[in-house]
Amino acid sequence: MKARDQSKKNQAGQTQGGETEMEERELKYLLALYSLPGMSQRQLKILVDYFQSFEYAWQQSDRWLDISGFCFGHGVPPKKNCPESQADRVLDQFFQADARIITLEDQDYPKNLKNIYDPPSFLFYRGKLPKEEEQCIAMVGSRKATAYGRLMAETIARDLAKESVWVVSGLARGIDTWSHKGCLKADGKTMAVLGCGIDVVYPRENRELYQEIAEKGVILSEFPLGAPPLQHHFPMRNRIISGVSKGVLVVEAAEKSGSLITVDYALEQGRDVFALPGPVTSPLSRGTHKLILQGAKLVEKAQDILEEYLEGYGADYGQKEQQPEKTNLFTFSQQERELLELLTGGSVHFDQLAEQSGLGAPELAALLTQWEIKGLIKQTPGKYYMINVIL
Repeated sequence: MKARDQSKKNQAGQTQGGETEMEERELKYLLALYSLPGMSQRQLKILVDYFQSFEYAWQQSDRWLDISGFCFGHGVPPKKNCPESQADRVLDQFFQADARIITLEDQDYPKNLKNIYDPPSFLFYRGKLPKEEEQCIAMVGSRKATAYGRLMAETIARDLAKESVWVVSGLARGIDTWSHKGCLKADGKTMAVLGCGIDVVYPRENRELYQEIAEKGVILSEFPLGAPPLQHHFPMRNRIISGVSKGVLVVEAAEKSGSLITVDYALEQGRDVFALPGPVTSPLSRGTHKLILQGAKLVEKAQDILEEYLEGYGADYGQKEQQPEKTNLFTFSQQERELLELLTGGSVHFDQLAEQSGLGAPELAALLTQWEIKGLIKQTPGKYYMINVIL
């Protein structure tokens, strides 16, 4: 009961716009209707437009099939085959999850999202939504990210966060995860848009990250509480990721990556598309390189995005903080220079470095350890190494 009372209190204070939150009875029946198998947001809108009340729509379920358009495009129409206690149960679940809800009519509904084709009629969330004046940039990419992709996602997200830009992603493995982490490392705000209910943590290994985002940013979803991460949910989720954002940065993507679905939505919605180049030998660079060839803006650092939206971000960006000095290759031997240059194309395995450099394993290991201590390179899991400085 205590959690329920606290969540009700949170609901009452969920916005800064001063609008009245949804009455508890209406919320109860909205949640109950949406919990029915097969019920979509489009059908919910048809019901509330027709009956002018979610509670009345719940009570008049025997009339649903007579409403024009209610069954259009759906194989099996939803039916109310549950008792009244179902409505009470889903309301309790809502409060226990510390969830909040915002509708398309609310003042604090994300403005950019409101203007897309077919915006969600309502959104569930945990945390605090961005204010209208705050900028949001989406960062997406491969779930099987390379060490290079993870490093760049974390670095760019961190630098965006330092300039009070929200980083939007999907909490998936790989680039999504490192984008959220980079933002949080800079004490920034990040939005995770889920392809499941906001009370479902997916993937499970991101439970701690999920909780930190809920505390410092926002977890968002259009799917009902308890909804599993079904495959067809993710393309729907992607339109929200791009919809709330000013632009979308693709960090790594194969030629037929699912991340490109988000790009398609971004283009339909009139959003800017950015892409990070990568090693030409990496399959995960093919998608981003293709985007660049098609007109996406090439991005090497956060400045390349910031200068599109924020005044005063030109060639002197970053001078406020001391920048790392460029490493002088002429202080190294020819063999050492060749070894460092091998690492500039992305992460390279120890065995490959030994083969291409001609150094013996003990000599190579000693040199790499020395460079790690100096901060020139960094080691990633699996005995892979990558450059960590400007050459």
